[in-house]
Amino acid sequence: MATSVFAPPRTRTIALVGNPNAGKTTLFNALTGMRQKVGNYPGVTVEKKEGRAKLGAEQEVTILDLPGTYSLAPKSPDEEVARDVLLGLRPDTPAPDSVLIVVDASNLERNLYLATQVLELGLPCVVALNMVDVAQKAGREVNAKQLGEDLGCPVVPIIANKGEGLNDLKTVLLSDFSVPNPPVLELPLALAEARERLTLALSNTPTERTSGPRGVALRLLCGNAPTERVSERFGAPVADLLEELRATGLKPALETAPRYRALGAVVLRAMKDQGGAAKSFTDKADAILTHRIWGLAIFALIVLLVFQSIYSLASWPMSGIEGLQGWAQNFLSDHMEAGPLRDLMVDGVIAGVGAVIVFLPQILILFFFIGILEDSGYMARAAFIMDKTMSRVGLHGRAFIPLLSSFACAIPGVMAARTISSRRDRMTTILIAPLMSCSARLPVYTLMIGTFIPEVKVGGFVSSRALTMFCCYVLGVVVAMAAAWVFKKTLFQGPPPALMLELPPYKMPAPRNVIVTMWDRSSEFLKRAGTTIFALSIILWFALNYPKPSSQVLAALPDDNARAALIADNSVGGRVGHVIEPLIKPLGFNWKVGIGMIGAMAAREVFVSTMGTVYSVGADADEESKPLRKQMHEDRWPDGRPVWTTLTAVSLLVYFVIAMQCISTLAVVKRETGGWGWPLFMQVYMTGLAWLASFAVFQIGRALGWGG
Repeated sequence: MATSVFAPPRTRTIALVGNPNAGKTTLFNALTGMRQKVGNYPGVTVEKKEGRAKLGAEQEVTILDLPGTYSLAPKSPDEEVARDVLLGLRPDTPAPDSVLIVVDASNLERNLYLATQVLELGLPCVVALNMVDVAQKAGREVNAKQLGEDLGCPVVPIIANKGEGLNDLKTVLLSDFSVPNPPVLELPLALAEARERLTLALSNTPTERTSGPRGVALRLLCGNAPTERVSERFGAPVADLLEELRATGLKPALETAPRYRALGAVVLRAMKDQGGAAKSFTDKADAILTHRIWGLAIFALIVLLVFQSIYSLASWPMSGIEGLQGWAQNFLSDHMEAGPLRDLMVDGVIAGVGAVIVFLPQILILFFFIGILEDSGYMARAAFIMDKTMSRVGLHGRAFIPLLSSFACAIPGVMAARTISSRRDRMTTILIAPLMSCSARLPVYTLMIGTFIPEVKVGGFVSSRALTMFCCYVLGVVVAMAAAWVFKKTLFQGPPPALMLELPPYKMPAPRNVIVTMWDRSSEFLKRAGTTIFALSIILWFALNYPKPSSQVLAALPDDNARAALIADNSVGGRVGHVIEPLIKPLGFNWKVGIGMIGAMAAREVFVSTMGTVYSVGADADEESKPLRKQMHEDRWPDGRPVWTTLTAVSLLVYFVIAMQCISTLAVVKRETGGWGWPLFMQVYMTGLAWLASFAVFQIGRALGWGG
């Protein structure tokens, strides 16, 4: 008897498209919540973000969040990905079933430029008319019904950051909406004729491959798509004709004026300018926040307050995690049979991983504030404020966005440099991005500052520890600017292009966006602690315990401390540490710090877990487990001097601010630059500069009698 097998229906994919700052990410988070998956498109470093959204009681769809773009005539890898996905030119990402276009109602004409390009592709589309409240406050009323008639597709007014209109949007997305009918463009004769020839060629391909051949033809002519991908997607005859037509000198800019002419009539019918609107809050706020003097002072104050909050708000939960770590170590020591397995768990796993997890509260607080600043619209102002300062060292003001991203992690910062059109400026930005103090440095900063910097109130309010951390971030920026100036005078000579940057209106941060930002970063931090740091802690424990001296040699020693010290000294890790100690002793560091610096090459925060393991291995087995900070205070040189002083801690902070210590970042730089030459150059120049700076700080400080 024959049986039939029914395959489950394929989940419908909706591409989410929109200009930067149109509220696309806010809408994506509102629709998908925590059901998101982030990766990279194969072959490029552009982020691929998708999530599952429930539109009805049982129907789920996949939302594919495409990179923000102003046009489908791309000028950066991000925009190329958006174009390729919509045209079906990426074999790893099938063309979407439909498109959700996010349009900023307060900047209607500019946003409709991209929207109409997408509508012409012949895919079923819905327009989410976002920020209608902002438009109203500016005295502009948009008639969604009239706009929908002109665009030939459903238009749904929403306020994404408040969740208003989302149910109406879901209802429309559930319905069967037809292919749109956008305004007709009156193109220049040469472009119109070329489009018709290419449309005819596309029409001869299988119908399922091109649902809107005229729109696809225009995008191929004005979108700079690689002919080899066009050949794979639409066939060799189409690719050959496209190459022939491009050779006639057609330029993408030929569609700009006709498109804006068509959009002018649409906007005139759909938008009613009520006039007489009061000066908006954004205008009033920007008069102060983007002021050439007050804006910079307020920006510095905001950053300082963030660091102050990191210390004042995180102290209690950090103490709790430290106490939990000590309890876990003591519990295992009391309930597990003595032996290598107990030592591995207590001195390796818990000491190493726990030493890093203790800084989770600070990571959460940092990204809480970053989420608020990003979602409120302030981050774009920060780029505007810094443009003049950066241009003095030859940097493009747009480089501030990648550099700002690097404060979270250098990897997305390096990737974000793709948005800079000039190769000289892009390369300069890539080479200095790792100098920004990323969140992986935060555990190191906190350990050093919280342990060795005395707590003093500066001006009766600001903590000396918060001020020290602020100085670490400032030092990174200063060194980066100095390096950029040198690179622009030598390797990458040329003037920076003028900054063109959109300043979005200020808005209340959406709690969901802030929570998603905190969740993404903290989960990434915990994932590292549970994988990379866990594995390295185990490896390091073995490296610090084996090979062991003979039992006769150990038995002749007077106590456990002496035996633990001998084991560590004779282990593989101890020997490596002693080999490199002469190189780092002029910086104030002993062999234990050297092992930590080697471990930090995998990831900077591994330094803290390495220190936790190194000091736990050498601790007295009969004593209760001590916090890492106390063990470091008790460490001594052979002559009895303390290893760690305030000067030593400052020297290490300077080293970690400047040094290149992240294999993952080097791998991404290799992908972005196409080889290992620039990553190796980055490793050498940053590490050498860090050694010299740390050496100068320690030796000058010691000469002045500051310790060491």
